[in-house]
Amino acid sequence: MTAKTQQFSRRDFLKTASAATLSALAAGYPRQLFADDAVSKPSKATADSVIVLWMGGGMAHTETFDPKGYTPFEKGMSPSKLFSTFPTIDTAVENIKFTEGLEKIAAVMDRGTLIRSYTAGDLGFILHSRHQYQWHTGYAPPQTVAAPHIGAVIARTLGPLNPAVPAFIDIGQRFDVSEGEELKAFHTAGFLGSEYGPFVIANPEQAVQSVRPPAGMSPSRFENRNKFYKKLVEQSPVAQYGSDFQKESLLRSVDNAYRLLSSPAAKAFDLALEPKDNYARYNTGKFGLGCLLARRLSEVGARFIEVTTEYIPFLNWDTHENGHTRMVDMKKQIDAPVSQLVRDLEERGLLNRTLIVLASEFSRDSLIEGKPEKKVKDQVTVPDKIEDLKNFGMHRHFTDAGCVLLFGGGVKKGYLHGKTADARPFKTVEKRVVIEDLHGSIFHALGISPKLAYEIEKRPFYVTRDGLGQPITELFG
Repeated sequence: MTAKTQQFSRRDFLKTASAATLSALAAGYPRQLFADDAVSKPSKATADSVIVLWMGGGMAHTETFDPKGYTPFEKGMSPSKLFSTFPTIDTAVENIKFTEGLEKIAAVMDRGTLIRSYTAGDLGFILHSRHQYQWHTGYAPPQTVAAPHIGAVIARTLGPLNPAVPAFIDIGQRFDVSEGEELKAFHTAGFLGSEYGPFVIANPEQAVQSVRPPAGMSPSRFENRNKFYKKLVEQSPVAQYGSDFQKESLLRSVDNAYRLLSSPAAKAFDLALEPKDNYARYNTGKFGLGCLLARRLSEVGARFIEVTTEYIPFLNWDTHENGHTRMVDMKKQIDAPVSQLVRDLEERGLLNRTLIVLASEFSRDSLIEGKPEKKVKDQVTVPDKIEDLKNFGMHRHFTDAGCVLLFGGGVKKGYLHGKTADARPFKTVEKRVVIEDLHGSIFHALGISPKLAYEIEKRPFYVTRDGLGQPITELFG
């Protein structure tokens, strides 16, 4: 892909996202609608809240939760011989194996369900932001309306568990990085209104600063500053051009944030109050501390929390080179905090009613870009022979398989769902899972019908694509 082609593709994405955002400004109150059939009836909820652990950038399934046989590095080896670049390890469940570096998550696998058959959408030329948009909204871009993030849908449908705590909190993603504008396109409540959008905490170590006045500021001065901020809000595009509903929703979001400052729940944002030994168990970096913050926020009633390893092009899980060495580091970042989050929630009696979802937009392979039957243009040059460690690993975007790890919230314990081929291409061969059914399952756990719709522009917008999402009941015990 040339830089010109990539720029054009990104511009196209931004143009359609901007147009949808403008249409959202004119949107009135989004009325709930249900399809008129028995399937539309909400289920009995097995969860009250959701924590999404987002592996942004494309987490290779054969290098993490779906090993295919260890292939050690050897100069001159063929990329076609690459299966897994890590040895296989046991988990707490006899028939489920992981790869080396995930020992702590492996030890709590008896509390969760592993999906090995998630397949990403066929969106043509692969852009991370497009697939991340689809995963988080359930819809492939472009859309004619500003599609809401799944966290916003849950916040709007169920409301907050604690009125003082934002119902939708996003931890760890900055928007001043490359592709930040594309990321903003789905980190939004869209037509549902600003009050249901994410409370964004870019750095968990600084979370407490978002819920307290600046140092040295008196209460009266802070009150005046809040009034001044409201005046600025009244001059924003939403206030100037939005519908009455959108204006009121924006003001309610400001009031909600202000209310949090004086609530006892604000202490949950202060990681300095965590016992030092437990803080150390989580502290593998920003993601690990994000998991700790998520646990503290779940204790005070946050409804939906997303913690990300952070998507930055060519960094973290976006392994266009140095795939193996990068994976070593990424596993160190996630292994201890994810397992500790599961154990802490279990110890506090919260795991049964909290659904944890660990996922990524797609997987990776050493040879195939896209799917075996639907290859797209290669974005990474892989040599015929691997002479350098930087080419050892999974570098290409693979959309025909992927892993999703679930804990709590009513899912089965120690359950394996789906299967991928044992020989290349390592594609899904049993119990394929697509995004509308994965979302349908998350909604099912929360007691929300996948056929629920909101009226926008005098037509229904379903919480799963066209209302077609089906809960995967095999996942639940």
